[in-house]
Amino acid sequence: KNLSSNTSKMKLAIAAVILGSAAAFSPSTFGVRQSTAIFNEGHIGSGGMADTRIVETLQHEDPRKSISAAPSFEEYLKSRGGAPAAAAPAAAAPAAPAAPAAPAAVPSAAAPGSDGFQYGIYDGQKWDHNAKKAVYDQWDPTAPRSTLNFNPFETFGGNSPDASGIYPGENRYKDPIRGDVSYAIMMAEKADIEAMNANPKAGDAPGAPGRKN
Repeated sequence: KNLSSNTSKMKLAIAAVILGSAAAFSPSTFGVRQSTAIFNEGHIGSGGMADTRIVETLQHEDPRKSISAAPSFEEYLKSRGGAPAAAAPAAAAPAAPAAPAAPAAVPSAAAPGSDGFQYGIYDGQKWDHNAKKAVYDQWDPTAPRSTLNFNPFETFGGNSPDASGIYPGENRYKDPIRGDVSYAIMMAEKADIEAMNANPKAGDAPGAPGRKN
């Protein structure tokens, strides 16, 4: 009898252990129900999933519990100091080439020297483009060529004359006092010379008395 009683108690103990182990490994549904309750309160998307990104604004008497509206993208950039940069201003138009300075008053011819030779009116002075234009304006192609009557833009042997119409290598040639040089001045001088060549003076032809060639 005692043996039978002990066997029954042992069976009960083993059954209790087995039931306890099974309960320990069974999945709990408490957490699932809790999380489902949380997400079920949010917005349910088309796929059946809760969209927690959609947050409604909330004005609460306690400012710490209030939810403000999200800023726009532009407002966010401004707050970050990264607002879109304004368009760069259009580049200024390039300045027109500067024309040569206005010529000074045309000087008078110097008196001939003791040997009777008379230099040009710009002898010893700046021999720039304006000075040459002044001499060109007084030039008469039909009159004999002289130190006072010559075309300062006429070349001879690839050279230009000095302020008296004398070319390098000739007797009495003087290295002239040249004017300033720049790209703008060169372009203005080139335009003047092209205009003169397009509209030559009357009588300006090869072999004319007032020409070198």
